[in-house]
Amino acid sequence: MADPMDLPEPDRVPGAPHPRETRHLIGQEAAEAGFLQAVRSGRLHHGWLISGPQGVGKATFAWRMARFLLATPPDDGGLFGAPEAPDTLDIDPEHPVMRRSMQLAEPGLFLLRRGPNDKGDRISADIRVNEVRKLRDFFGLSASDGGRRVVIVDSADELNTQAANALLKMLEEPPARATLLLISHQPSRLLPTIRSRCRELRLSPLAPPDLARALVNAGTEPGADAEALGELAMGSVGGAMRIAQLDGLGIYEDIVSIFANAPRYDRPRAIALAGSAAGPQNTDRYALVLHLIDLFLSRLARSGAGHPPLIEAAPGEAAVLARLSPDAWSARRWAERAQEISARAAHGRGVNLDPQALILDIVFKINETASARVA
Repeated sequence: MADPMDLPEPDRVPGAPHPRETRHLIGQEAAEAGFLQAVRSGRLHHGWLISGPQGVGKATFAWRMARFLLATPPDDGGLFGAPEAPDTLDIDPEHPVMRRSMQLAEPGLFLLRRGPNDKGDRISADIRVNEVRKLRDFFGLSASDGGRRVVIVDSADELNTQAANALLKMLEEPPARATLLLISHQPSRLLPTIRSRCRELRLSPLAPPDLARALVNAGTEPGADAEALGELAMGSVGGAMRIAQLDGLGIYEDIVSIFANAPRYDRPRAIALAGSAAGPQNTDRYALVLHLIDLFLSRLARSGAGHPPLIEAAPGEAAVLARLSPDAWSARRWAERAQEISARAAHGRGVNLDPQALILDIVFKINETASARVA
């Protein structure tokens, strides 16, 4: 059995700082202001649902909330009156809470995330009930300073059914001075009873300038292709980092080029793209190729519906989109094909279909749709 300390952190994006290591949150001022208003009003809810697309800073926000709460004792009406109302979630970088949280050693904070599987040799595919049950011991310990206790759930989407029901009981009967921060990329998939017991703060995709600043803050320089990178990432820092690290701009350029003359698609380029995603060492690239194909189809549908992208994500993309999807009829066809291909890709990955074969099959389906339009 492997030492759990040797397993990768399930909530860390490869090549990026962990959210607890990111002190500043960029572009989410409205969400921070909403939380601070609740603190100032004295009506701090015990459950918070932090929602929004992946990669926009939800986990970073949760860590900022947690550290702020633990470093700001509750106002119990002492001899000297209430402290000055806070106007930021920032705390001193040298504060003990900051130092301990960086090392996952803060006694007032519990991070609920996916743990080891039964063999202990890899991370479980979901958050299981045994991880949630650890909260009993956490809440059973009295806070040494009589202060708050905070739980970060990253992410609530990964809770299995038993774990979700166990967490629901915590939300229904929360311990005193406990705050649960649930991160969710798809809150509609959570139990309605969990959603109803939380106050939601939704984070938005980042505007291009904010995305560029956030990338630099995370150690990734967007470079000359910052606009194209932001367009493909759709305002997600995590998405932009993934695209940058896996040459996603080059992949997308290949996809556009393959269909530049469809239905006379570029067969050699298609074979090369499919081959580049084959093999266990290319698992991440394979997933990105499928994601970018899905995005290409989405951009085709939107273009035909009268909403062409304002920024090209690859050279010559605007002309390709205009030719293949010139009207509403085309938009409907591309939208239908996008749904079919998305389901096909999910099934193919689920049954471990050969990546090269699956990608080429998808290319053929897209080319057929282009042929129907030309006919």
